[in-house]
Amino acid sequence: MSLAARIKLLSREPLAHFVVAGAAVFLLNGLRDTPVDPASRTIRIDEVQVGRLTDAFALSWQRPPNRSEVDGLIRDYIREEIYYREAIRLGLDQEDPVIRRRLRSKMEFLSRSEAENAVPTDETLQAWLDRNPAKYADDATYSFDQVYVGGNDPSLARRRALIVQKTLNSGAAPAGLGDPLSAPRTLEKARFTDIARTFGDDFAGALHSLPMGRWIGPVASGFGMHVVRVRATTPPDLPRLSDVRQQVENDWREATIEARDARAYQALLDSYTIKIDRPR
Repeated sequence: MSLAARIKLLSREPLAHFVVAGAAVFLLNGLRDTPVDPASRTIRIDEVQVGRLTDAFALSWQRPPNRSEVDGLIRDYIREEIYYREAIRLGLDQEDPVIRRRLRSKMEFLSRSEAENAVPTDETLQAWLDRNPAKYADDATYSFDQVYVGGNDPSLARRRALIVQKTLNSGAAPAGLGDPLSAPRTLEKARFTDIARTFGDDFAGALHSLPMGRWIGPVASGFGMHVVRVRATTPPDLPRLSDVRQQVENDWREATIEARDARAYQALLDSYTIKIDRPR
């Protein structure tokens, strides 16, 4: 067999590829003139590390590994550690956007973990509740009557509303006035959110400002125009901390994490000198 044929045959062997790649690695190391730390050539597998490997196996497979599997876990860890060290030595972690994003995520995780594990006192949560009462208060309730006066022609509906309002305030009964509607004419102690779900946010919000006991119109809803009489209201009731503690703690923790994360980044940023050369 000729030399050219032998070289061609050898180039197809995976072992030959590995040898060439290895030679390139050592050549690159030499060109970089990077001294090798002798300690980096020692890999120590202690009981703690073996415990981590076996715990991870048990978590995945719902059983402890046998001796052969433990040996395999250790061999795989050694392979990973060797490749990791060699990759770092060659600078393969530099200018890699995937690695940069991963390392950023880990740093952000570290900066947030302290706040996530913090245990707030009752005084801290009560102060948070006092600063944000509307978020945790029970809905206001309304008892009211409504007469629907149409929605296809807004101008006509407004004129009808004024006529129906005057008629009702003069003592007439609401029965027989207005147009039929799928929504109820009368509601007792209806919660704000339920009213908004049926008639719309604007209608529910308007009830708060209407005078008590008089027919007022027009009041707009998702259906059209109404004449409305509010008979009774119950203001929102601020709950006790014990009733909403988990929700308050969740909100406090999220806000605290964001604030601490911002402060941690600012502290790091302040320790750097930033120079930006913008293109002209």
